[in-house]
Amino acid sequence: MSKPSSTLADIPGLVRIENAGKEELTAHCMELTHAVYPHHQVYGQYCTIHEYVDCPPEQAYDYLRQGHHLEEWTCSLRDFAATGTPGLWAGRDRLEDDTRIYCRVLANPEAMTVDYHCSWDQGEQLWMIYLMRVVPARLVLDKQGSVITWTNCRHPYYDDNPHPGLAPRPDRPWVGDYWDLFYAGHTLEMRNLKAILEHRHRGSLPIGSAPARAVAQ
Repeated sequence: MSKPSSTLADIPGLVRIENAGKEELTAHCMELTHAVYPHHQVYGQYCTIHEYVDCPPEQAYDYLRQGHHLEEWTCSLRDFAATGTPGLWAGRDRLEDDTRIYCRVLANPEAMTVDYHCSWDQGEQLWMIYLMRVVPARLVLDKQGSVITWTNCRHPYYDDNPHPGLAPRPDRPWVGDYWDLFYAGHTLEMRNLKAILEHRHRGSLPIGSAPARAVAQ
């Protein structure tokens, strides 16, 4: 028995020039454009930031893919060292006392994407995913350097700690308690990243640095 055919006209809710017309499309766009937006509407489910960096994209990507550099440009991730699991390493998130953070880096050199899969307290399920991409600025801005994007999605565990028994103390705040500050905090860190890459590139210095201790790459 063959499946019934379907066309775009059968799908409710599509807004296209074929069914809306130029004036209606413009009206829809104007309706969605506001001078002021509530914080939860902009940053409630996703947090994306971006920055131009005067550093060659290949060098920016190579810096990001090496996980130990998180100790340089993030505000609070420190003391990373290899664990017994290949590719998984652990450090401290000094945002909260006695808090361990686990991380694995998944990088794609062709697309120049670097994804940090992380979690507090345990390394079995790395649910805090930081998605980064380096784009050659020549392609998108017609100038040398890089455009770096960074996106976080609000996993349900940000709202509900899946392993409360692993916290170092019962009153330790949870990482999700900081979600409303993610945009501001990540903006500070992106500025750190920009400052480090541009300083070293303009000074003809090595972009990367050696890890302070043995780190699984």
